[in-house]
Amino acid sequence: MKALRCNELGGPEKLSIEDIPVPELNTNEVLVGIKSASVNFPDVLMIQGLYQYQPPLPFTPGAEAAGIVEAIGSDVKNFKIGDKVFVMAGAGCFAEKIAVEEVRLHPIPSEMDFDVAAALSMTYGTSIFALKQRANIQAGETLLVMGASGGVGLSAVELGKAYGAKVIAAVSSEEKASVCKEHGADETIIYPADGLDRDQQKEFSNTIKNLTNGLGANVVYDPVGGTYAEPAIRATAWDGRYLVIGFAAGEIPKPPLNLALLKNCQIVGVFWGAWTAMFPAENLANFNELFSLYKAKKINPRITDRFNLNNAADAIAHLGNRKAVGKVLVDV
Repeated sequence: MKALRCNELGGPEKLSIEDIPVPELNTNEVLVGIKSASVNFPDVLMIQGLYQYQPPLPFTPGAEAAGIVEAIGSDVKNFKIGDKVFVMAGAGCFAEKIAVEEVRLHPIPSEMDFDVAAALSMTYGTSIFALKQRANIQAGETLLVMGASGGVGLSAVELGKAYGAKVIAAVSSEEKASVCKEHGADETIIYPADGLDRDQQKEFSNTIKNLTNGLGANVVYDPVGGTYAEPAIRATAWDGRYLVIGFAAGEIPKPPLNLALLKNCQIVGVFWGAWTAMFPAENLANFNELFSLYKAKKINPRITDRFNLNNAADAIAHLGNRKAVGKVLVDV
């Protein structure tokens, strides 16, 4: 079978398409024929050796996908051949087939196609966990979403609106701001794409405060980090929650911790992948809620870029260069 392989750590240019054997199943595993896979920022980090979970070399990147069950191990209880499923594997999805433990699968609802299923699990799974379990967001609060036009950002915008929050979307262009408005953002802020100097940081903080009548944002959802983080924390409301999602800007920020003291706010880590393994029942409940929201047309992944398996490395590069608006898919 064909698979995108990482034989040495580095950029997407070091990846190659290879023929590898179809994986053999353990007794608790399911073989899935992949129809559609989705690119996420951890894929960009993992091929460089920069992610917190790092498979041994060589490996196939790709954290999530959707497809059809082709074979099952003898101990598998909840799936049968022919079932349509989405896969939350962490790695291995940029391939024609993948073998995974059945706990990493979920049936695809009848109203959802393979593309939507592949695009939904990691971004919306992260965002519902962040906003619900970590921030306990409440109707009427203000949610600031950084990097709001990306896949994970747009999922936070939609879920924030579904939970009754006022949503401010922070992005780097008018085009991206328009996309966020289409997905329900109440206000938008446009910041420079290449980082903020001290004056620009002050301007960013002041803009957030002006849009919140001087109170600041109750919840900040930040997958960007870098020089954008400190001014966002400075514009956090009393008792606010600053959610650490990721570092797409390429730099882990070091904000002064006296800000947390002065604002009585929380700086909250969001590691959804580890949480799913520790609390599978709660994660399942979150996904059932997501399916209900999708059926009610309150959420819908925006798929804007498509690649095929042969140029899946270009898909990772496209996301890594921060060119993506919405989700990037790999058609398998």
